[in-house]
Amino acid sequence: MPGPLNGFRVIDLTTMISGPLATMTLADQGAEVIKIEHPRGGDHSRQVTGRRGGFSASFLNNNRGKKSVTLNLKDPRGVAAALRLCRTADVFVQNFRPGVAERIGLGEDAVRAVRPDIIYTSIAGFGFQGDWAGKPVYDPLIQALSGLASVQGGADAARPRLVRTILPDKLTAIQTAQSITAALLARSRTGQGSHVQISMLDTVLAFLWSSDMAGYTFIGDEVTPEKSADAQTFVELIYQTADGWMAVSAHTDSTWAGLAAAVNRPDWLDDPRFATVAAREENKPARLELTQEALLTDTTTNWMERLGTHDVPCAPVLTRAEVYAHPQVAANGIILEQGHPQAGPLRQARTPARFSATPTDRPAPARRLGEDTRAVLAEAGYAEPEIDAMITDGVATDTQDPTA
Repeated sequence: MPGPLNGFRVIDLTTMISGPLATMTLADQGAEVIKIEHPRGGDHSRQVTGRRGGFSASFLNNNRGKKSVTLNLKDPRGVAAALRLCRTADVFVQNFRPGVAERIGLGEDAVRAVRPDIIYTSIAGFGFQGDWAGKPVYDPLIQALSGLASVQGGADAARPRLVRTILPDKLTAIQTAQSITAALLARSRTGQGSHVQISMLDTVLAFLWSSDMAGYTFIGDEVTPEKSADAQTFVELIYQTADGWMAVSAHTDSTWAGLAAAVNRPDWLDDPRFATVAAREENKPARLELTQEALLTDTTTNWMERLGTHDVPCAPVLTRAEVYAHPQVAANGIILEQGHPQAGPLRQARTPARFSATPTDRPAPARRLGEDTRAVLAEAGYAEPEIDAMITDGVATDTQDPTA
């Protein structure tokens, strides 16, 4: 079966990661996604390193399952063609800087004029109003401004550190896909479209607030800078063992007791510093340092067995080369392998959600630039001579040389 979003059409004008990953999620769940790219080069992620058969891994991993149409949106004919495609679309997604879509003739009013109930979706970096709205944005800037880099550093006084993956981009993609489906659900009840606006900054702030802003939640009782600096410790919940690294989490009374038993330290249970959940949090540096000392005395494999016997949450730290072959990953079936007509055999992660009533089909591979231009424009009502003229004039292109 084609998935729960079968029958919905999405016009995708996004580039890079946040937008393309969001629309790929919709495609994985059955939506028809038409990706509109510039005739010369297309999405910037097509050009980055890590390539085979004319495709970058980045493009393959964020654009599978979509149709590729090329249109020069600086040409009125390209804009007119994009608007014609919107007539039969349910969703329109763009991640231009605020104001750009309006300037080129693809703002909400223009798109809604041809499809009144469309879900018009805008993704921004810093937001849609204010002095920062028009600034260029990349993932590290959001990590810096949102406080994520300070959280990752471990304390406000410590050196800020970046999360070593583009978390704001990818988190925004997930939030966008969820918000679009929520808007489609609302439309099914009211018959009205809406404008979904999502910024990376807002997304990360909301993400952090659920677990990392407790000291700033109660107004009038904010954490002092000195207390905030002491609130975390450089020692984290990743511990070194005799032969590697592992994660251990013992927050509750039962798991703390299990950890004490596993490492043969019953005296920890009589220590007033660790007698309650609150006390263990207050004395976190001492607790983590004692745990680290104990775990250095045995191997990761042995600790997995010893801690598991006492039902203490734990896991080995795997490298990227080890992850996809782990027995639990295999049991989940999250990794799929399939062939690509140009890039060859691929290993990718499937969409994580599973739907019992509308299971998703195996995703189609990412397309060559402009591979679907002729078919999609013909379906929209363009005659063959019109399409030929647009291609001749560089307003659009058809299938490109896959090795270019």
